[in-house]
Parts: sequence; C-alpha cells; structure tokens
Amino acid sequence: MRDVLESLLSQDGYRVDLARTGEEGVEKFQQKPYDVVLLDVSMPGIGGLRALEQILKLDSEAVVIMITAYATFDTAVAAWRLGAFNCISKPFSNAEVLKTIADGVKRRRKDEERRVLKRTLKKSAQKSEIIARSRQMREVMDLIEQVAPARSTVLIQGESGTGKELIARAIHFNSPRAETGQFVTVNSGNIPTELLENELFGHMRGAFTGAVAAKKGLFEVADGGSVFLDEIGNIGLETQAKLLRVIQEREFIPLGETSPRKVDVRIIAATNIDLRQAVAEGRFREDLFYRLNVITIYVPPLRERREDILPLAQHFIRKYAAENNKKLSDEISPAVLSLLESYYWPGNVRELENAIERAVIIARGDRIEKECLREEIINPPKFESYRNGGQSNLSQVDFSRGISFYDEVSRFEIELIRKALDYTGGHQSRAAKLLGMNTTTLNSKIKAYNIRF
Repeated sequence: MRDVLESLLSQDGYRVDLARTGEEGVEKFQQKPYDVVLLDVSMPGIGGLRALEQILKLDSEAVVIMITAYATFDTAVAAWRLGAFNCISKPFSNAEVLKTIADGVKRRRKDEERRVLKRTLKKSAQKSEIIARSRQMREVMDLIEQVAPARSTVLIQGESGTGKELIARAIHFNSPRAETGQFVTVNSGNIPTELLENELFGHMRGAFTGAVAAKKGLFEVADGGSVFLDEIGNIGLETQAKLLRVIQEREFIPLGETSPRKVDVRIIAATNIDLRQAVAEGRFREDLFYRLNVITIYVPPLRERREDILPLAQHFIRKYAAENNKKLSDEISPAVLSLLESYYWPGNVRELENAIERAVIIARGDRIEKECLREEIINPPKFESYRNGGQSNLSQVDFSRGISFYDEVSRFEIELIRKALDYTGGHQSRAAKLLGMNTTTLNSKIKAYNIRF
C-alpha cells in the first residue's frame, strides 16, 4: 500500500517520504515537519493510533489522516478523539485520497498563516515596541510585565493619543491568553448605545427586525482571549449593568435569548475621563468602577515625559520614510528638537506621529527641517495658557468663600473647548485633536454645555 500511495501522490506533485513502522514514522517527523501524515491503523510496530498520539505530542496542530481496513465506528471515534484530521477506510478510491490530502494541506496552510499572524501581532505588541526612555514609561512597562500573566481586569487611564491601546495589546500578547484567544477591540465611544449591546453580546435570529441570521457578539468571539473596551466612560448605564454581569458571573445573554452563555474573557478597559467624577455625577456605576479598577495603569501625557519625544520622533521618521520610499535621515537638529520638546502636544503621541508624517512627506532635503513642522508647533503663543498648566485660570478663582469644584471644572472645560474651536475656525475634528479627545466626545460636550460658535 505504501508504494501505491507514493506513486499516486508523487504523480499529483507531492514530495513523499515513507516509513515502514510507527516508530520510524515518529522518528522521521521529529527530524522535519510534514504538511500531512498518512498512518495505517494496523501498521507494524507501535501501530497507527499510538504513532498518532506521539506525533501530536510533537506538534499539536499536525494534520494526520488515518487509513484502516477496520472501518468501524469505534476506530474512527478513537482516532478523532486523539486528534486525527480525517479517516479513510480500505478499499479507498484515488479521488478520495487526493481530496482528503488536499483538504489536509489547506488546513495546514491556514494553521501556518494563523501562527505567522499571531507571531507578527505579538511582536508588534511586545514591550520592546513601546518606546520608553522616560522614568514614567519605564514604570508602565514594569507594571505591564507584572499584570500580563494575571486574569484580573485592568483599567488604563490617560489622555487621548497617549497609547492606551498599545498598552492593552502588550498586556494581552505577553499573557497566556495570546495562545488561547483573540484580542478584540471595542471603541465604545464610536458605537451608538443602541448598537453597542448587539456588538458586545450578539443576537439570535429574529431578535429584532432585520435580524435574519444569528450573530456572535464580540465577547463570544474573544472567548479565551481579551476584550479591550476603549472609552468605557461613554457607555450607557444599562449596558454598564450588563458589563458588570460579564465581569462578576463570566456570562452574558445574547439579544433575543433567555439563557446565559458562559465566557472566559479578560477585560481591559481604557478611559480618558475621570471615572470617579463620572460616578459622583451619576454617569457611571460605582460597582462597575470598582470592578474595573482592580489594576490601574496611568499613561502620562507626552508633555510630562519629554525625554520620549526624540526617540518617538526618530521612530516615526524611519516608519514614514520607509512607507513613502524617501531617503531621510532620522537625525533631528537641535532647533527642530527644541520646537518639538517645547510644544504642548494636546493630542499626545498620536499628534506627534501625524506631525512627523507630514514633515517626512514635505521634506525636500535629507532630513526634517524647521519649515516642515506645522505652524502651531513653530509659533505656539496661543497655547501659552496650556503650557502654564492652566495657572492663569486658577489665579482668578476666589477660594475665600469656598467654591463648587465641579462648576469650576466645567467652566474650565468650556473655556478650553471655546479656545480650541476659535483657533481652528470652528473645525470640530481638528479642535478635538488639539484637545486630546475624539470628535464624538467633543460633540457631546458641546451639546451638554450648549456651546455656540
């Protein structure tokens, strides 16, 4: 039979190695990987089923096809339970063998692609990919190393553009969950409340008008992995209650279903607002806050870690020079570096990246010059009050009779938003970038404060 199969498969373009016994087959598999292994259940030596076990110990994703003259149900079940890809019974047709082999090769290719993708994602999320020269960011990296192996919920706090998602990815891909499940991102701020629950929990067919088929929710997709809930402070109170159940009970109920489904996910949440203040104002559940706040990682804004500006800028120069096929040195002159380090960076690392991308594209020489930078970086007098940390506003507050903290914070927010809108000529997207928040958050604040411009 070995010779017949070798002839058949060789004629179809496959490279074939032969083994007479189970022991010889296992030894050959140890020496080099194979796309597909064909094993006869009744082969000499340790036999096919024992050889199957040993091969799968060497490579749990090996594609092994069993051939047996004893095509009983019990034999097939035993092989499948051990992890066989498929079973072929004797006598077999050439077409059946070739189709099963082709299916096995296709499965092997998909497994390899998935492994390569996983390695690529893991590499992109390694701590070494986080640029951290400053003491503050080195402390963040140390904390990532400590919390990654745990199951506990993590809350990442920081302004927009500071790299909270990068931190979340590093936590997932440096944890055992990188091998057992996906990293799924949910941008809570960009999904309307009525659609968010459907995205998170899924629905059954017929759950609502237009639900023509069942849909898995993102929690089910991420089973065994991690769910990153970005801008969790924008989630509605009703959805917050359901999130609390997922954290406490490790279960959820899809829309249109009555029985809960168990799920094993790690929740990593991020916010750019003060959740304690949101709790005090009744916008965020206190019990959910304490469930999320098991481990907190604070990502400092770029203005508080100016030592990171130079290595970050050099990284972005190399990145966008390569993407745009430009021969550009990552050397930065003292004059340009002085401007970069003096600017307030309200949009943090994301704004720095955008500024460097633009500078790389318009650079005429072999390095970035002052003229390549945006006007607000070269001449930023309108951001003087930002760089002073808002001291000019605080000096006008009369503490002698006491104040309402939240009223003063609201007044300061209104002033900042008005200044940003004035600076950008009413352009909300650009104003949001300058303020370090997303456009949806800015728009909701404009409506809440009834700001006219």
